[in-house]
Amino acid sequence: MKSIVWFKTDLRIQDNETLIKAVAKSDCILPVYCFDEAHFATTSFGFKKTGSYRAKFLLESLKDLQKELKKLGGDLLVVIGKPEIEIPKLVRQYKISKVFAKREVASEEKTTEDLVQNELFKLKCEFETISTSTLYHAEDLPFGIKDIPDIFTVFRKKIEKDAIIRPAFQAPTSIKSPEMPAFKLPNLSDFDLKPVKIDSRAAVLFKGGESEALKRLNYYFFKEKHIATYKETRNGMVGDSYSSKFSPWLALGCISPRLIYSELKKYEEQFSANDSTYWLIFELLWRDYFRFVMKKYNHQLFLKSGIKSQEKPTTPSSPKILQKWINGETGVDFVDANMIELKESGYMSNRGRQNVASYLCNDLKLDWRYGAAYFEQQLIDYDVCSNWGNWAYLAGVGNDPRGNRYFNIEKQAKDYDKDNIYRDLWLNKKS
Repeated sequence: MKSIVWFKTDLRIQDNETLIKAVAKSDCILPVYCFDEAHFATTSFGFKKTGSYRAKFLLESLKDLQKELKKLGGDLLVVIGKPEIEIPKLVRQYKISKVFAKREVASEEKTTEDLVQNELFKLKCEFETISTSTLYHAEDLPFGIKDIPDIFTVFRKKIEKDAIIRPAFQAPTSIKSPEMPAFKLPNLSDFDLKPVKIDSRAAVLFKGGESEALKRLNYYFFKEKHIATYKETRNGMVGDSYSSKFSPWLALGCISPRLIYSELKKYEEQFSANDSTYWLIFELLWRDYFRFVMKKYNHQLFLKSGIKSQEKPTTPSSPKILQKWINGETGVDFVDANMIELKESGYMSNRGRQNVASYLCNDLKLDWRYGAAYFEQQLIDYDVCSNWGNWAYLAGVGNDPRGNRYFNIEKQAKDYDKDNIYRDLWLNKKS
């Protein structure tokens, strides 16, 4: 049997059940990545769905994936267009019997998945989707998706008590692929994106790919043992080690949460478990939670009212006010420093994200979805479930039991940047 492995946000060899299953069940596999035109469109909020920082990281990740597939005897075929057209086209061309792909949960991605499935059905080609994105497998949850608790703490306690984490899959030892065209990646300009130079003040110079993800994991856990103090430092804002910085690789699936977990367990055995090692698992659980909540509520998380029955009142949309927030020109130095960092590097600390989101929702009283859409364009580590789930949470229309997560920006600046080191770094012009 000849199969396609349709790579999406699972750009890795290790702990990739989709790839493992395809290799086990097929005589020959065709690894494919499709640049979906829709991912580079401009949204109704006026932002690109994928900006230059994330697109650059994606190209680097695909280059690394191709290199790793090549080592195993495979290769990677890259196409551009609509998946529901391009994937069936390859099925016909290569006489494919089955397509394996990562399972989607967000509404747009799910719609594309359904369109592909319908076209494959017409070709009598099987389509199997596999859940590969979370720490806890959806099938192992102690409740059905429709019964996912609306409060994270309730979810966490039940999960920790009644669910298990499956072991990570080993990478395949060899891959057999058919003859395919020479590997060729598009350029940023092909998507109407400008080349970017990451600001020298950036916390980390992120580079895409599984190799880089594993390098970062080894550095953070074993080489420098920064994980030992993660709980104390995770609210930091300057430098490359105050937090794990795994998020860009997790977002594109260059590394899986299960692999991080299994390496963390090795660290605990070798050195010791403490509040910090637990806290990293706690954060991975939040990531799982937002994905399961997205599965439960689907398109509701993209509505102004979120998962609540009522919208929060907002001021009429003001492009001028929004632009000042984007450019870091609000006059609130803590907000401005964070927004400049995002604009110049494609990244921002978790502490910064919460503050700028609170400011947009509570102080400027703008529609929260403009903030979420700008983050979608700008963030290297954009993940549909975490981004829209977090924004809805902070806007008071998501899974926050308090319903109004207001941040006193001045107090936050004093608590987390008391010596002005962060603000001085980003508010002073580059030398």
